[in-house]
Amino acid sequence: MFQLPFPVRDANAAGGNSPFGDLPEWDLSDLYAGEDAPELKRDLDWLEQACASFAADYEGKLADLDAAGLLDCVLRNERINMIAGRIMSFAGLRYYQLTTDAGRAKFMSDCQEKITNFTTPLVFFTLELNRLEDNHLDGLLAQNADLARYKPVFDRIRAMKPYQLSDELEKFLHDLGVVGDAWERMFDETIAGLEFNVLGEPLNIEGTLNLLTDPDREKREAASHELADVLGANVKTFARVHNTQTKEKEIIDRWRGMETPQTGRHLSNQVEPEVVEALRNAVVQAYPKLSHRYYELKRKWLGLDVMQVWDRNAPLPMEDPRVVDWDTAQKTVMDAYTAFDPRMGELAEPFFTKGWIDAAVKPGKAPGAFAHPTVTDVHPYVMLNYLGKPRDVMTLAHELGHGVHQVLAAGQGEMLSSTPLTLAETASVFGEMLTFRKMLDGAKTKDERRVLLAGKVEDMINTVVRQIAFYDFECKLHEARRGGELTPDDINALWMSVQAESLGPAFEFMDGYETFWSYIPHFVHSPFYVYAYAFGDGLVNALYAVYAEGEAGFEEKYFDMLKAGGSKHHKELLAPFGLDASDPAFWDKGLSMISGFIDELEAMEE
Repeated sequence: MFQLPFPVRDANAAGGNSPFGDLPEWDLSDLYAGEDAPELKRDLDWLEQACASFAADYEGKLADLDAAGLLDCVLRNERINMIAGRIMSFAGLRYYQLTTDAGRAKFMSDCQEKITNFTTPLVFFTLELNRLEDNHLDGLLAQNADLARYKPVFDRIRAMKPYQLSDELEKFLHDLGVVGDAWERMFDETIAGLEFNVLGEPLNIEGTLNLLTDPDREKREAASHELADVLGANVKTFARVHNTQTKEKEIIDRWRGMETPQTGRHLSNQVEPEVVEALRNAVVQAYPKLSHRYYELKRKWLGLDVMQVWDRNAPLPMEDPRVVDWDTAQKTVMDAYTAFDPRMGELAEPFFTKGWIDAAVKPGKAPGAFAHPTVTDVHPYVMLNYLGKPRDVMTLAHELGHGVHQVLAAGQGEMLSSTPLTLAETASVFGEMLTFRKMLDGAKTKDERRVLLAGKVEDMINTVVRQIAFYDFECKLHEARRGGELTPDDINALWMSVQAESLGPAFEFMDGYETFWSYIPHFVHSPFYVYAYAFGDGLVNALYAVYAEGEAGFEEKYFDMLKAGGSKHHKELLAPFGLDASDPAFWDKGLSMISGFIDELEAMEE
């Protein structure tokens, strides 16, 4: 089934409501001019016919195709993917600009339903492909270099072979997918429609979360209690969504014979379970020297006996509460990208000049930040909720990194360009690191350097420690749901079981914080997505260490890695840099960068 882009709340994304110069909006006309565009009708009509003729030409016949015939089949399937992806990208991006608009929601739902119906006859393709004998497929690949290029696609499809159901059941599940999407939409619309009142100011969830980084402690506390009150009032709805989605996944996983709830995610990420387990264990073991140690420093800076949850993302007392206007943010990121390699700046430029970024906070707009690649013959689009904070500059650098990666990988074509989640964070986190280092080099005072270092450490803790804690929460949630329906209190307890462990003894947790699991979209849209952030951060820290050591030809190797998209395994992509993610010591190298920043912060106190 063709999936929509979904609003990913990046680990460091912020939110709120204020003018910061001339903020750009999307121009979606590179996809379609509007809902009634003749090109959209043409593509829907073409898709219906193309799917029907594909099924008529190939169903039951894959085993009889020669190499040239299988290549034609793959190319036709790729074209279908591209047209369906273009339609759903347009519908989804319009919806996320204004999720509370019933017309946009209906348009997106109607498009999804049509495409699901059109593509149901295509389910046979992967099923029959998986029934081919290994030696038969290997023989075809050996005969045709153009076909052999798609071997990574075949490998990904055939990784699902042990979990494949009957043709009839696979078609049933494909059709049923739109029902599962309805729960995701319910979650999105509920979150976007929540209303908060903080000290007399009406806000949406972005604006309220933004106050958690306000210099005024009273505002942060008021925002935290309002979040707790509103989420608590809606917690039954969120618990129903999570129970349903988790149970649906458990049923499908059980029928497929998947060993764990995480198996499907690891397969789609093309990463071995033991690699993820090594990452998870390395981070959990590092909690005391990372988050526990940093938050103890922060507690002292804030002059508190104990930190409350509303102090976690508080600015430091020595921090200049400046507002960064959009032009300054753009220049900061572009300068950092261009200083690394002028090609990086050239690739980023059109995002700012051609309507590829939607930056303003608006009522009904999806929260968070994301970069959606659309399809390989168009270009990516970046969504932000820009509020003029230094962290928003880092979010811009992050999402622009995704966009540059997606532009470079597009050369692989529709079926090979998509990067697994574990590697999809590489360019985004690297872009953040370039921007951070540029800002750090420009620091004029000890306090300015301390604030920048502390901000980076907090971002890394949010990206690594918090996301692994989220992953542990999800693991516990899916395991507990197998034992029966979970009450809101059950889910709350699972959430709190990972909080003190990950954040450390500097914290006290207010009543109501136990419901804060409920607004995180990844748990609903993409179970176990979150470990990809920690994977990406650890990978980039190790990669950046190689760059900082002056590795010869690093820039060229880096561009080659991004251009590869999903055509290579992480082992193959990292080998030119002398790195191997399956080595447990690899993760320690990445975590030591965070620890080193905290060492420097501690040394400043002496």
